[in-house]
Amino acid sequence: MTKPRKGLLQGRALLISPVVAVVAVALIAAALVFAGGAAGAKAQPAGGVRPTIVLVHGDWADASSWTSVIERLQDRGYKVLAPPNPLRGPGEDASYLSSYLTTISGPIVLVAHSYGGFVITNAATGNPNVKALVYIDSFMPDQGDTLADLAMTGGSCITPDALNAVPYDGGADLYLRWDANGNYPGFGQCFANGVDPRQAAVLAAEQRPAGAAEFSEPSGPPAWKTIPSWALIGTQDHVIPPALQEQMANRAGAHISMVDAGHLSLITRPAQVTNVILDAVAATDPR
Repeated sequence: MTKPRKGLLQGRALLISPVVAVVAVALIAAALVFAGGAAGAKAQPAGGVRPTIVLVHGDWADASSWTSVIERLQDRGYKVLAPPNPLRGPGEDASYLSSYLTTISGPIVLVAHSYGGFVITNAATGNPNVKALVYIDSFMPDQGDTLADLAMTGGSCITPDALNAVPYDGGADLYLRWDANGNYPGFGQCFANGVDPRQAAVLAAEQRPAGAAEFSEPSGPPAWKTIPSWALIGTQDHVIPPALQEQMANRAGAHISMVDAGHLSLITRPAQVTNVILDAVAATDPR
């Protein structure tokens, strides 16, 4: 029997091995391209680059108040950022947010809750990347408006009786009381109406204070004069009563939606909040 020539088999093996390797690499590359294409299809809208969605919290809260909204937006493939709001006053807070926005490339949809409306109204002015403003249970101030004037005019449940002042060198931090006091009905009935009582108690314990300067500092030229805006108004909101929200939204020419919720619809009605944000996102599509 003729024995196979060892050298010839080795030569064939050397020839076959590179071919197999090339085919394997090609198959892996194709799989990666396919996977990348599928991911890209999810992350890109038909009309172009998806905007970054920036969420700004208000007083007596932090970025975690947006958690349920963030999850829904991320499930749809959006990049979402929720930076801390310093809560020191419209000028300082807007300056910080304005600087933060310059670190983001591409289009931006800027969303605010409550006092955060003062911040985005000032921070977005002059930024061409901000394509839409979304106000959730929020103030929409005009130039010269102050938080104190709007709250007093609208009949907010947050009055001086609601506040526990903690002085520090250079100012004072204002916390919301948990219990009713004077004409303040208490945290759960005023700020967190509609929220599960146990969750409301956690929110009260974790609250970040509002700087006293917020209430008297006038707002600057409003970004909503040049940037399209959307407003979601909670019909049971006692912090910024619906009539005041509607008045501000009409003045700004905003697209208005209503939701059966209190001041914290971003917690109690996250699906509706997400839908309004997506409406604003859709309007940024260049097609």
